[in-house]
Amino acid sequence: MEKEELRKAGLVALKKLSQQPKRKAAKEAVIRQLLFASEAWQNAQTIGLVRSTKEEFDTQPLFLHGFAEGKRLVVPEVLPGRQLAFHEVFESSAYGLSAFGIEEPLVKQPVAKEAIDLLLVPGVVFSPEGYRIGYGGGYYDRFLADFTGVTRSLVFAEQFSSDWQADKFDMPVQRLLTDRYRREEEK
Repeated sequence: MEKEELRKAGLVALKKLSQQPKRKAAKEAVIRQLLFASEAWQNAQTIGLVRSTKEEFDTQPLFLHGFAEGKRLVVPEVLPGRQLAFHEVFESSAYGLSAFGIEEPLVKQPVAKEAIDLLLVPGVVFSPEGYRIGYGGGYYDRFLADFTGVTRSLVFAEQFSSDWQADKFDMPVQRLLTDRYRREEEK
């Protein structure tokens, strides 16, 4: 199946799940528990993550937990040339909507890529091997090409598909945390 078809089907699946708030919340609770118990989360001082939309995995509890634990949290900003820059945020940070409909911090406090210990990589569709289909811009693949930190994705079982081939420029996530399936942790 073509990536664009899979992306569309993945977005439909996410929208359908978001229309079942209790089911979605239960799945998120399982995945959050896996994340917070992981060495990757516990060892990370600086964590990169997005401000989620209604259909995506709700990241607001991750922000609350991270701030409560004294973690340094950084949020992406979309730049020209299909690039990403991450900025430190605080509990009091204000956000504005980007042209892509995602929240970005209004006050820019850039953080070097090398300073990010753990990056939570969003996506629409995932292969069991950790490859992902995002929203189609290649922003995260470009960012991950020389990223040396730890990567994880928080994935609903509905987002898995083995019915596609990754392209040579696709960058896999090191580990997927999900309500049904987990890749084994590399030590």
